[in-house]
Amino acid sequence: MFSFFKKKPPAPVVPTTDAAPAPASSLPATDATAVEAVAPPEAAVTKRSWLRNPFASKTSTTVGLDDTAPEASMLSVAVATPAATPEPTAKPERQGWIDKLKAGLRKTGSSIATVFTGTKIDDALYEELEEALLLADTGVKATQWLLDDLKRRVKETKTTDPAAVKALLADALTDLLTPLEKPLVIGEHTPTVIMVAGVNGAGKTTSIGKLTKHLAMEGASVLLAAADTFRAAAREQLGVWADRNVVEIVSQEGGDPAAVSFDAVTAGKARHKDVVLVDTAGRLPTQLHLMEELKKIKRVVCKADSTAPHEVLLVIDGNTGQNALAQVRAFDDALQLTGLVVTKLDGTAKGGVLAAIAQERPVPVYFIGVGEKLEDLETFNAREFAQALLA
Repeated sequence: MFSFFKKKPPAPVVPTTDAAPAPASSLPATDATAVEAVAPPEAAVTKRSWLRNPFASKTSTTVGLDDTAPEASMLSVAVATPAATPEPTAKPERQGWIDKLKAGLRKTGSSIATVFTGTKIDDALYEELEEALLLADTGVKATQWLLDDLKRRVKETKTTDPAAVKALLADALTDLLTPLEKPLVIGEHTPTVIMVAGVNGAGKTTSIGKLTKHLAMEGASVLLAAADTFRAAAREQLGVWADRNVVEIVSQEGGDPAAVSFDAVTAGKARHKDVVLVDTAGRLPTQLHLMEELKKIKRVVCKADSTAPHEVLLVIDGNTGQNALAQVRAFDDALQLTGLVVTKLDGTAKGGVLAAIAQERPVPVYFIGVGEKLEDLETFNAREFAQALLA
């Protein structure tokens, strides 16, 4: 699910006692331009929700809510699909993503899948599986949990075919990863302030650019904050993404990161933006003085908006394996993370790190990436990931 509530007045079909929103003409000129550049050519609505695949077209994924209804709770949106309705098959664009995910995780999953090519379910099979899981960087705790759960499932189902055990492992892995499956919700606050952190080389700024594109495609107005003044080319790189996506950017050459963040949040509120994305400087968690600067940015953003930041995301490189888990621990301790973006899962033999994260520091995974293209960043689905890993 991917939701945002637009700040545009609904069509005056039914009279209401609620106060009417301010007309578009009252917005600052700069904001009107940005909204016009990214808004879809359709009647404005108060609240709308995208389920399953947030980046698909609205017409194909909107649930059956009354577009003109002035109020629809988040809970009602989350359960809008009737229980009696069978689970739809993956849409073509989602199926294409699943195929790409399988290809990306092949290096991780191949060593695990070979364990189930034998003819017997015995201690040797479980020992080989344990070794394969550890090599995939699932970590000791998650590996032990998976083995214990798998043995229980095999006993309960009286399974005798090793190939069938692989399907049971996919079920166990899905159960382990399901707590990480959570939607990024946009619209409960205006603007929704998203602070993004990550070490150098993890793909932080590129991920921000991709997320900006997806938000803009869905009609959300976005303001970027170039608070990564530590790296020389970061401001220019984010500026390129702002130009591509036709969104506004707040930046200062050599400015204080916290001051840039404050100005961006203030501007986002004044211009009625849906989202303010704050790009912070890449740093290692061992660089204590730079980690303190991140805490300062968070404090200053809170001064600009007492409820912000509403999301604190960490971008991690899937190739780094257990080091990624160490980063999650360190940044979560410092910033209280609300979500993760896991990049570069294609071609890595360490994709099992998500299991380690689920077992030891279950911060929600909002998005995963398997390439450099825009469509290579997608929402995380536990079942899809488990099946792709063991395909």
